[in-house]
Amino acid sequence: MSSLAEPRRYDMIVVGGGATGLGVALDAAVRGLSVVLIDSHDFAHGTSSRSTKLVHGGVRYLAQGNIALVQEALRERAIVLKNAPYVAQPLAFVMPTYHWWDAPFFGAGLKMYDLLAGRAGLGRTEMLGRGETLEYLPTLRAKGLSGGVKYWDGQFNDARLALALARTAAARGALLVNYCQATGLQYSQGKVAGVLCEDTLTGAQHTLSSACVVNATGVWVDELRQKDGLAVPEPDGEATEPLVAPSQGVHMVVDREFLGSETALIVPKTADGRVLFAVPWLGKVILGTTDTPRQDLSREPLPFDHEIDFILKEAARYLRLAPKRSDVRSVWVGLRPLVKPPQHAGHKTKSISREHTILTSQSGLVTVTGGKWTTYRAMAEDVIEKCEQSGLIGRTRKGLTESLPLVGVGNTAMPTWSLALAPGWHSYGAEQDFVKTLPGAGEEICAGLTVAMVRFAARYEYALTVEDVLARRSRCLFLDARLASAVAHRVGDILMQETNTDPKTEAFLTLANQYVL
Repeated sequence: MSSLAEPRRYDMIVVGGGATGLGVALDAAVRGLSVVLIDSHDFAHGTSSRSTKLVHGGVRYLAQGNIALVQEALRERAIVLKNAPYVAQPLAFVMPTYHWWDAPFFGAGLKMYDLLAGRAGLGRTEMLGRGETLEYLPTLRAKGLSGGVKYWDGQFNDARLALALARTAAARGALLVNYCQATGLQYSQGKVAGVLCEDTLTGAQHTLSSACVVNATGVWVDELRQKDGLAVPEPDGEATEPLVAPSQGVHMVVDREFLGSETALIVPKTADGRVLFAVPWLGKVILGTTDTPRQDLSREPLPFDHEIDFILKEAARYLRLAPKRSDVRSVWVGLRPLVKPPQHAGHKTKSISREHTILTSQSGLVTVTGGKWTTYRAMAEDVIEKCEQSGLIGRTRKGLTESLPLVGVGNTAMPTWSLALAPGWHSYGAEQDFVKTLPGAGEEICAGLTVAMVRFAARYEYALTVEDVLARRSRCLFLDARLASAVAHRVGDILMQETNTDPKTEAFLTLANQYVL
C-alpha cells in the first residue's frame, strides 16, 4: 500500500486479479512495462478459484466444429503444464460406453483431439474393453457397460496457479495489491487517464495514473463499463449494453472412495444433455457441473436445489457407491462470464460464446471478459496487442511468457506426484524446503496444513484473512468445509501474529457454513 501511495505514472493499470488480469499483469511486466494490478477482494476470489480444476483443450468445442479454438486451447494447455508442473499436470479420463456405437463415435472425436494436439498431446486415446474400463474406474456401475474410451487432458490447482502468476509478476516488477477496490475512472480530454481506488481495509483513497486501463473483472466487467459509458458516452448516444450473461457452475466434493481411482470419469451427455465429471483432486473427488443462468452477481453465489439434485442423481446413475447429501464435504459455485452478443439475448447459456472478447470504449477503457483458465496466457497477449493497436502503449515483443517458469518451479526436474493426492509440502514445488524453515513447520493444524504454511501465506502470498488461507492458499474450504471451520480460529491467531490485522475469523465461519449441505 505504501508503494501504491507513491505518485507515479504507470504504463498500464489492470483492474481485476483473476486468471485474466493476473495473466495480463505478468505479460506486461515481462515485456518491461510498468504495471499495477488492483483487486477489490483477494486474488482469484471469484470465478478463478471455483473452476472444475481442468486445463483442457475443449472437447465440447470440437463437437461444435470450432477447430481453431480447440487448437489454441491444446497449445496453451501444454504451456501451462510446462511452466507450472507442480500445480498443473496431465490427467487421464475414461468415458464409459453403454451402446455399441458410443465407442467408435466418441473414439473418433477423441482421436481427432489427439491429432489436433500433435506434439502437445499428453497421451494416446485408447479404446477399452469392459474389464479394462472397470479397472480404471472400479466404482463404476457395471450393468449395461460395454467398454470405454480413455483420453488425456490436464488438471490444476486454480487458486495456487493464480498465486504463482501474481508472485511471478511481482518478481518481474509489477505492483499487485489485493483488497483495493477501483471506485472510478479519471479522465483527461475525454480519455481515460487513471483509476481512483480505495483500500477496503482502511478506507484510504489513492489515485493511479495511466492512459492504459484494462478492465479484467470477470463477470463484474459491466460495472466499470457502465460507469465509463456515463462519463464518456458512445457517439450514437446509446447506453452501454451489458456484455456478460452470467452462468453458474456447481461443484460438490466427496471422499475419494466414491471414485476409488486417480482416473477421472466423464459422461459427455447426461439425461438433460449436460456433461458430468467425477475428478480426483487433492485427495477428494469433485462432482460437477451445472450450467444455470443467473441474473444477479453475488460474490458468494449459492447452489439451487435442483442443481444439487441433478449432480447427485446423475452420479448415482454411474457410480455403484452413490453419494448422498450427507456425503458432500463441500459445495461451491463459480460464475462464468459468458459473452452475450446482443443478438443472443435470451438464449440458453450453453449457446453463448465461451471465447474471450476484448473491447475498447470511446474513452480508451479496454475491457476483456469470457474465455477460460486454460487460455489465460493467450488472452493476455491479445489484450496487450489491443492496447498497442489502440495507441495506449508502445509496441512490445510478444511470446515472452511461452517459456517462463512460474514461481515455485526449480532448476531440477520436479518430483513426480499427482494432483489426485492430498495437499502437503509438495504443493509448494521448489519452495517447499524454504517453507519448512519457517517457525511451526512441524506443527500440523490439519492434514496438509502446518503453522509454517500459514506464516508463508501471510509473509509471501498476500494472505490477510482466514478465508485467504483456508479457501485459496490451502484449499481446505473447498475440500472439507466443516474441517475448515474447525481450524479457523487457530489460523486466525497465527495471521494476527503475522499481520496485526483482523483476520475476519467470524466472517469466515459464516461463509464456511454456506459450503456445507
